[in-house]
Amino acid sequence: MRWFGWSILILFLLWTAATAVTQVQPGERAVVRRFGALLAEKPKPGLFIGLPWGLDTVERVPVGRVRRVLVGMIDPALEEDDVAPPGQVLTGDHNLVNLQGEVNYTVRENEVEKFAFQADRADTLVARAAEGVLAEWIAGRKVDDVLLTGTAHLPAVLIARVQERVESYGLGVQIEQASLSRLSPPEEVKAAFENVAKAETAIGTQENQAQQRATSRRRDAEAKVQESQRSASAYAKEQRLAAHADATAFQKRLEQYRKLSARDPDYLNQLWLDEMTRIYAKMGEAGRIDVLDHFLTSEGLSITQFPLAPRKK
Repeated sequence: MRWFGWSILILFLLWTAATAVTQVQPGERAVVRRFGALLAEKPKPGLFIGLPWGLDTVERVPVGRVRRVLVGMIDPALEEDDVAPPGQVLTGDHNLVNLQGEVNYTVRENEVEKFAFQADRADTLVARAAEGVLAEWIAGRKVDDVLLTGTAHLPAVLIARVQERVESYGLGVQIEQASLSRLSPPEEVKAAFENVAKAETAIGTQENQAQQRATSRRRDAEAKVQESQRSASAYAKEQRLAAHADATAFQKRLEQYRKLSARDPDYLNQLWLDEMTRIYAKMGEAGRIDVLDHFLTSEGLSITQFPLAPRKK
């Protein structure tokens, strides 16, 4: 009988110890309520010894685990219903688009007690906040803009704006990542939107090709202009040099004539005779010097005739 009493006492002590000791695992923080009131102490990983028999209620919260919340159209089969399913949003130009995505969040270690109070509805609050942000962003844009830029722009918008909204909820969570796995028009008009997208892509391709051709032609024209400018510049330089050479030669001959004229007054006549001799020689080569009486005129004898005519065969 005495042994039985000791056994009961030992079992009682073990049960007391079991209800008083809590093992907090790595990556967890504990929230302790004593008689229902929240304690300021937030035990870290290790053993926590509190009051036994349920006087202290310890809730362990994983602060390092990423929680995933789906938003938008979770079940694609709902799209076939007559009623607009969740995740079907109206754009600014009154077109419907279907969207599906997810938001990932973690619990802030220093605000674990806030999350503990609302842990059972945290996912729902985050999902509703994300859906509200998506609806606002899409409603402010036309369907073309939504479909073309939404997948790239919305994740960053979700992270920033959902974080702003959940701050007012006092959830104690941090939005880590967001993504869209689906952003498309409803199935009954999807083919039409795809055709429009293909047409716009073709237009863009043609515009790019036209721009490339225009750029190529502009470069060719610029190259031709530069080549013409270089040729004109070279020709002008050549002509300037030739004119300068002619002017220099003329200036030398003029100076020479002035010097010779000063010494011999008949120099000009001699120069004229020399020039006429050369001209007559050329005329003879061309067959223009014949019998003198062939050129007798009423005004006298003429042995010159210009322009030179070709020699008769």
